[in-house]
Amino acid sequence: MADARFFSRKGPFSVAEIAALTETTPVNAPDETRVFQDVSPLQNADGDILSFFDNRKYLDAFVNSKAGACFVRPEFVERAPEGMVLFVTKDPYRAYAKAATAFYPFETGNGVISDRAVIDPSSKLGKDVQVDAGAVIGANCEIGDGTIIASNAVIGDGVVIGAGCKVGANASISHSLIGNLCLIYPGARIGQDGFGFAMGPQGHAKVPQLGRVVIGNDVEVGSNSTIDRGAGPDTVIGNGCRIDNLVQIGHNVELGMGCVVVSQVGISGSTKIGNFVVLAGQAGITGHLEIGDGAKVAAQSGVMKNVGPGETVGGSPAVPVMEYHKQTVALSRLIRKKK
Repeated sequence: MADARFFSRKGPFSVAEIAALTETTPVNAPDETRVFQDVSPLQNADGDILSFFDNRKYLDAFVNSKAGACFVRPEFVERAPEGMVLFVTKDPYRAYAKAATAFYPFETGNGVISDRAVIDPSSKLGKDVQVDAGAVIGANCEIGDGTIIASNAVIGDGVVIGAGCKVGANASISHSLIGNLCLIYPGARIGQDGFGFAMGPQGHAKVPQLGRVVIGNDVEVGSNSTIDRGAGPDTVIGNGCRIDNLVQIGHNVELGMGCVVVSQVGISGSTKIGNFVVLAGQAGITGHLEIGDGAKVAAQSGVMKNVGPGETVGGSPAVPVMEYHKQTVALSRLIRKKK
């Protein structure tokens, strides 16, 4: 169970309520009014706890679990312990996510504005906006209903942030328009100058960065990640993107909808990334490229040319992933021959 010092639990929820919420089919549930108090991993759960089983690797934990209920795939129904209520679904983890969110809903603003916050009087704050101690909100900002600005966050002049967002402690945001339901984690930096210079032997002349960062709805930006504003065109992050910690996104980059960018990825300026692209950890993308819809880039890859829609690439320089694996095997064989 989650530590009550840090997490506020809702519920309990009945079998019928859980099934409706998660669009699952209850099995071994003679009493649909039976309630469950919390969610927990299989190995820690007891009779009034709801869990999930999604990975065959944990079959033993499922078979021996004391959980009162579990989200499970149809093919594992017969392996369930006696008396366990089952919520049958093709995607147990997604169903669990919905249930866990019901027990532990996302935090929203409580309307309290600390007397130690600094807010320019020209800024407009919506209903129930929460501003914690040490936060600074500059001139002519707009903050939507229920948004939280955590301690020591700095919101620069003119920034617009939608409803239901949270800006974490010590984050800074400037030159940005941010949609609804966005989570900006502690220490993130959004809207600062892009890395733009006219290079030459006489010195590097700074090019004014005159664009913005435009972030859609339901976007997460991880701790200590950076998104530079555009040089003229905007840097754009599409709806539903998930950006991990320690990611660098350069000026004029465009991310489509639903992209997943894992920690320590670097995306150079003016690269256009399609919808539902996955960039695995420590991948590096050079500038002015196009990455097509649904493409995947393996961890630690160096992408130096365009990647087509649906392609999976790996290695440095990145090549189609099967070619990359063949190169790895060939190199291994060559080393063995030399030995």
